[in-house]
Amino acid sequence: MSSILFQNIRLLNPAQGLDRRADLLILDGKISSIGDDLQVPEGIEVRNGSAWVAAPGFYDMHVHLREPGATHKETVETGCASAANGGFTGVACMPNTTPAIDSAEVVHSILWKSQHLPVDVHPVGATTVGRKGETLAPMGELHEAGVRMFSDDGDCVKSPEMMRRAYEYASQFDGAVLSQHCEEHTMTTGFAMNEGVVATKLGMPGYPDIAEELIIERDIRLAEFCGNRPYHVSHMSTAGGVESVRRAKAKGQANITCEVAPHHFVLTDGDVEKYWVNAKMNPPLRTESHRQALLEGFRDGTIDAIATDHAPHALSEKEVEFPNAPNGIIGLETSIGLSYTYLVDAGVISLERMIELMAINPRKILSLPVPKIEEGEIANLTIFAPEETWNVDTDQFLTKSLNTPFNGWELKGKPVGIVNRGQVVWSLLG
Repeated sequence: MSSILFQNIRLLNPAQGLDRRADLLILDGKISSIGDDLQVPEGIEVRNGSAWVAAPGFYDMHVHLREPGATHKETVETGCASAANGGFTGVACMPNTTPAIDSAEVVHSILWKSQHLPVDVHPVGATTVGRKGETLAPMGELHEAGVRMFSDDGDCVKSPEMMRRAYEYASQFDGAVLSQHCEEHTMTTGFAMNEGVVATKLGMPGYPDIAEELIIERDIRLAEFCGNRPYHVSHMSTAGGVESVRRAKAKGQANITCEVAPHHFVLTDGDVEKYWVNAKMNPPLRTESHRQALLEGFRDGTIDAIATDHAPHALSEKEVEFPNAPNGIIGLETSIGLSYTYLVDAGVISLERMIELMAINPRKILSLPVPKIEEGEIANLTIFAPEETWNVDTDQFLTKSLNTPFNGWELKGKPVGIVNRGQVVWSLLG
């Protein structure tokens, strides 16, 4: 178990109303003392934290660890190393694996592989068996194994009746939330990018924004019909999606939540020409008007969480013709920098709100305890330098894959390290 003293560090936890500078002493994985000019126990590592913030450990509620089934792209171990390097102490891993996370055996396998790692891993269970949309997954068995969120991510539950049954089945289990990859597949067959002017110019088949918005609206209405069940929109990318969630919350559907990925609030479909296959994802990069709508959703509190949709792919898989390249980019090691640079430093949200979006709200949505920064608590902390600029360099990444458009970018807000599970892990970034 690691012990360390952070001197004069800013302690920031909006969930506690905490914002102060102090010395922070961690002994054997627990917060031992918080105060001014603490005495340094013999043999304890000391770090000057005057340029750093200590926040509740950041949590990414949408990552693809690729295990089981595609360990050439990522594993539980390398994905968690990437998460720690990027400043995350917890991740929820999506079920589009082979086999899918649709049985307790697969859940237990993932948890066993992660048990000694410095990052908490919570598997997301499939909504339907094999993510095929035909038969409900054994939600009771999955919930008992530790699953709190269900999704067929990568595929949409196409049938409204199947989604209704999923809501009704999940209602039996405390804390269970349904999530959805919102895509009306009949409108997106063979798509390569966002439908619009850029796609027409490049001669690419398009994915219209309405294909995402129809499913969001459908599922919100079904959640209401089934008794205001909890529902979480994954990787939302459109103005209409923001408006649907905003309207549902205004009507009193407090259990409707949503997440947005950094690439959707930073990039647009115009960036496809610049970054090519590293700008190919699902949902696709949208137009500037959609990006601005997402920013407004952050400003007014409609958006609940930032999640990376970390989607590693091997270089050989991406180095093909654009329409044939797999969707997705990695994101764990750039999320803090992109979020701070394009949301906080840009004046869209406050630093406190960023911590809510990246540490507090994801855990609340998943009914997980939010870490506290107080004496006697187990240390679960993200340490970052909000005012430090750094250059993204994939040579410093720990993920197995390098499919990112952000290599070489200068960002502000650098991960410094994490403290979790009795371990201190320093970031290699910058």
